[in-house]
Amino acid sequence: MKQKFIPLENFHLYSDKKMIEQSKSFVNLVSNRRSIRTFSSQPIPLEVIENAVKAAGTSPSGANMQPWFFAIVKDPEIKKAIRIEAEKEEKEFYTKRAPDEWLKTLKKFGTNDEKPFLEKAPYLIVVFERKFDKSAEGKTIKHYYTKESVGIATGILITALHHSGVATLTHTPSPMNFLNQILDRPANEKPFMIIVAGIPEKTTTVPNIARKKLEEIALIY
Repeated sequence: MKQKFIPLENFHLYSDKKMIEQSKSFVNLVSNRRSIRTFSSQPIPLEVIENAVKAAGTSPSGANMQPWFFAIVKDPEIKKAIRIEAEKEEKEFYTKRAPDEWLKTLKKFGTNDEKPFLEKAPYLIVVFERKFDKSAEGKTIKHYYTKESVGIATGILITALHHSGVATLTHTPSPMNFLNQILDRPANEKPFMIIVAGIPEKTTTVPNIARKKLEEIALIY
């Protein structure tokens, strides 16, 4: 009979000094992460992407339902189809849907409805939020805290890619239902985000912005 609980293994108990060193090292690593929009077509080993997805799959989730699916897209024709449909939605957004205040906020980033990175980057990782599953008998198995769970997994995915030397961009055209059609995903999966993954072009620039300081985002009670 399978045991309900097993001993915790591989937990590293560090000294206070080592904890601080590890935490500083991680801050330094992620502080260099930037979203980019100009990707080269330089190939990346598929194993790197697969390992990042494996890391994302270790994320905590509501009742351990693991309510995510990651579609790794490398086929040029599929990437092109995604770009075409995404740009249709983005054009609607920029010309009709977006309020003036939102467009004003986006102006400093120089974004528009053209998304060439969806074709040029070697990989797109489309993250789906799996709302429910079906048992072998056809019974609906509800998933809990799906958005929170998938959000955490996506954060781990982005961090794992950055750790491996892969640059990323989060892309969320709205609506994204076209992704189900293009990738032949079932109705119980809702597109959550597109992660564009690749190597920056040599001429890549990023917005001159800063992150908020600790005292602006946290308070010790």
